[in-house]
Amino acid sequence: MTKSSRFRPFPVLAGMAAIGWLLLGPSPDLRAEPAAFVAGEDLPGGEATSRRSSTNANAFSHASGNVSFEREFDFKIGNGIFRKLWVSAPASTKSSDGLGPLYNARACQRCHLKDGRGHPPESISDNAVSMLVRVGIPSSDDSPPVKPDPVYGGQIQDFATQGHKPEARIELDYEEFAVELAGGETVMLRRPRLHLADLAYGALHRDAKLSARIANQMIGLGLLEAISATDILANADAEDADGDGISGRPNMVMNLEAGMVEPGRFGWKAGQPTVRQQSAAAFSGDMGLSTSLMTPAAGDCTEPQAACLSARNGADPAKGNVEVPDEMLDLVAFYARNLAVPRRSGAQSDQVLAGKTLFSTAGCAACHVPSYKTLDSRDVAPEQRGQTIWPYTDLLLHDMGEGLADGLPEGQAQGREWRTAPLWGIGSTATVSGHTHLLHDGRARNLTEAILWHGGEAQAARDAFAAMTAKERADLIAFLNSL
Repeated sequence: MTKSSRFRPFPVLAGMAAIGWLLLGPSPDLRAEPAAFVAGEDLPGGEATSRRSSTNANAFSHASGNVSFEREFDFKIGNGIFRKLWVSAPASTKSSDGLGPLYNARACQRCHLKDGRGHPPESISDNAVSMLVRVGIPSSDDSPPVKPDPVYGGQIQDFATQGHKPEARIELDYEEFAVELAGGETVMLRRPRLHLADLAYGALHRDAKLSARIANQMIGLGLLEAISATDILANADAEDADGDGISGRPNMVMNLEAGMVEPGRFGWKAGQPTVRQQSAAAFSGDMGLSTSLMTPAAGDCTEPQAACLSARNGADPAKGNVEVPDEMLDLVAFYARNLAVPRRSGAQSDQVLAGKTLFSTAGCAACHVPSYKTLDSRDVAPEQRGQTIWPYTDLLLHDMGEGLADGLPEGQAQGREWRTAPLWGIGSTATVSGHTHLLHDGRARNLTEAILWHGGEAQAARDAFAAMTAKERADLIAFLNSL
């Protein structure tokens, strides 16, 4: 299947409509008929959609709606490990020691509060516990595309256990500028300026690039993992063969357990292929905890950080000579796979259906592909098997323009490329997380700002949104908030 024949459950008039709006303003002859409600799209996770309330702060913390009683017990144990506060070694709590010595958080839940989205520090006195900073040196030759900083590794750890120094203090400030929309509305966008203060181990490499990343929401990960790689690759069009201006491509990364390269699905640049490997990477980079997939007990510490490398750790032969044994890693991965997507509300309202049409005709659905059928295979867990899901993503990398570029490659992803973020649950961000900070570094304070930051392959869709009437923009935002 080619990109042009990918499954879309409502009409897409992306190219013509976007050009018409950009050059002429909204034109009645380019309007599609209001989109119809498709049976099942109010259950974005299929039978795995949460059966619990989606109107309170726990909306992202419920188990798959089709999980069995016995497996829900594993979900609850995984939740306990996800919330566990780790401590430094040696400690009397042998099942919880090994933290750091350098780290970003003491628990998974500290970044993914209520299993939701992180945020940047709100002021100079606020810590960056739900945001981290990646660091690397892009290559200018045929060697790996990015190398870790020789002193600070691949990630800045801004906390440390007793007797060690945090690598740095993360600070953000912003430069604001105005963007005018059709009808005279003005929106203020803010461009972040990232600073590392109090560098404890010397200067960064002169060519090092920094990238701030807020924690992603956790819902629907197992369903994304259950999408066929064939379906993901069918939407790729690296050379834009169909001429629609969209040239998504997969970030092909190594699956450490399978020993093979496959499309990445998780992380801001699709740098990890599976939920289990993503979990192991977070244990290692964020908390300095070793697993069977990522064995260094000192996490991201480097050779110049001798005190970190020589510190006591929590590895134990009884745990497989790692700090997080496979049983714990498996339970955390099970929990993460089964955090359910909430049920949509208002999906059949006139305003939401009008916004759904605009989402399509503006070209948004070219990357935010609405729907998939997950693999119906014994290799897929029963909760995720054979479900019709509505995540609104293609899981591919897209050039998002210079405005969002971080200049830092990850795997095959370049500095201007980002994975299409799934949109399901986005309307519950304020309820769950207490804020509406969006995009990889949280610069956007709401959906309108997030759309206006889109560039590169998404420039035409962004311009179509800017050219809409105020009512049309409100309809489109209402659709997004219904997801």
